[in-house]
Amino acid sequence: MAAGFKTAEPLEYHRSFLAKNCRPDGRELGDFRTTTLNIGSISTADGSALVKVGNTTVICGIKAEFAYPAVESPGKGYIVPNVDLPPLCSSRFRPGPPGEQAQAASQFIADIIESSDVMQTEELCIVKGKLCWVLYCDIMCLDYDGNLLDACLIALLAALKNARLPKVTFSKDSEVPEVNLENRTGLNIHKHPVAASFAVFDDSITIVDPTAEEESLSTATITVVLDEEERLCALHKPGGTSLSGQKLQDCISRATTRHREIHKLIDKVIQSTKTPE
Repeated sequence: MAAGFKTAEPLEYHRSFLAKNCRPDGRELGDFRTTTLNIGSISTADGSALVKVGNTTVICGIKAEFAYPAVESPGKGYIVPNVDLPPLCSSRFRPGPPGEQAQAASQFIADIIESSDVMQTEELCIVKGKLCWVLYCDIMCLDYDGNLLDACLIALLAALKNARLPKVTFSKDSEVPEVNLENRTGLNIHKHPVAASFAVFDDSITIVDPTAEEESLSTATITVVLDEEERLCALHKPGGTSLSGQKLQDCISRATTRHREIHKLIDKVIQSTKTPE
């Protein structure tokens, strides 16, 4: 009977739960799904991380390559993120060029990298005007069940903290870089941006960490990104109904708590993988 009601009237089915301040999966309105993190899972990458937020599973691999600095920024390197939503992660995605959602997610991550100062790209410069690192951050969704942006940003941040770049010496005579693969150093992560996403039902009820079904039934979604200093790095709201100032403040408060949880999780996993000296 319940399965039939859910299929025939999915919105009314969800409303029956929301009226009792809970959700079909048993969570309260302000509860995030269980979040797990593994790092270093891709041996061929310079840094990697696998994140699960409920059923949503995202993996990020970082590959560092040499490049010429841009003429207008001769003392800087690059960070190039790319989000991939292949058909294997959900039936809603099709083979072919990146769809609108994948492109929007890639741009969102690129904007966060720039606005949050997660890294100083000057530190990716090897020889000013001649050689720099470019970090290709490939983020692939393996299982899609909503709240993609939160999972992508956690995976990126954890992979950057896991990354190790080889030491490079540059001979001015031959102008050929020499790479010491045995001597690797970590990246200097300046800020730790964390996202918290929300869905709005009936213009009044706000839930955190929406599933794919909840996203499709909501009247709006919003993503709040904060750093460890509780500085607002980004506010992403792709259309939908408006949000009151009070509702927005509630979202920011919940995002602050979420940041502490994720920052603690990443630090715990990073520490557990460090080999004793």
